[in-house]
Amino acid sequence: MLGKLVIRGVSLALIVALGSACCGPDRPQSEAGRTSLVPPDSSLRTQVVLLGTGTPNAEPDRSGPAVAVVVDDTPYLVDLGPGVVRRAAAAYQAGVEGLAVPKLKTAFITHLHTDHTLGYPDLIFTPWVLERDVPAEVYGPKGTQAMTDHLLAAYEEDIRIRIDGLERANTEGYKVNVHEIEPGLIYEDERVRVTAFRVEHGGWVQAFGFRFDTPDRSIVISGDTRPMRGIVEHCLACDLLIHEVYSQAGFERRSPEWQRYHASSHTSSLELGELAAEARPGLLVLYHQLLWGSTPEELLAEIRQVYDGPVVYGADLDIF
Repeated sequence: MLGKLVIRGVSLALIVALGSACCGPDRPQSEAGRTSLVPPDSSLRTQVVLLGTGTPNAEPDRSGPAVAVVVDDTPYLVDLGPGVVRRAAAAYQAGVEGLAVPKLKTAFITHLHTDHTLGYPDLIFTPWVLERDVPAEVYGPKGTQAMTDHLLAAYEEDIRIRIDGLERANTEGYKVNVHEIEPGLIYEDERVRVTAFRVEHGGWVQAFGFRFDTPDRSIVISGDTRPMRGIVEHCLACDLLIHEVYSQAGFERRSPEWQRYHASSHTSSLELGELAAEARPGLLVLYHQLLWGSTPEELLAEIRQVYDGPVVYGADLDIF
């Protein structure tokens, strides 16, 4: 699949060596050594857009975790971090037709941490205000229904005024059909099959990763997790592995209390390199990066100590 990517005057090997993204809207050189690139070959039916690569840290250049898998201009969202709808609108303006805001209706939530769900009310209400006229379909762990019920209750007055006031909003677009999931095939239509698998993320009883199989690509998204054998088993030469990561050098500067937490909840650069060496994805994409004083280049160098495959340091609005 990587052979289909069209890159202006730069070989893929050089891009990987620089630690830049393989494709995305043109932009100047940034702190991660990026190169301006053209979007993927338009013959691909599937585009993957990093809508947010952030963490709970309030970094102004990174929205909360969210990924869009867009197949034949139909979007499927994974996680709903802060800023998710505005990032989708930015990607639409950059040429990803499937991320027009009224089209946003299907989402998959890995777990219910705030940084992955603070954009949930945004998904419920903003596309409705912009004339989505069907309910959202949301797939997530146990507790998703209760969260949804509370959000709708919190905005009850807004809903009433929009429907009964001068706006005369439609009466369907703010509704949500919630599907609380277990591991296995959780969604299928003519464009995509979505498989959920358990991951381990600290104290969460349920946390998931997802595999998307589309007509031309296979994509595995880790969610937040410590290193898991299941990710290897669900990737096994998948086209894209999008995985969270933290810097080993940064980790070693953390206090023992935080080290205990992160070791049980997240994946270090060295651990991810070992995992990727076994899974052998067509491309490893880093997101939800925790640096703690390290640089993107240093994080990539840590991974390359144990993994020689193609890897990129993801940024918001990168397109693969």
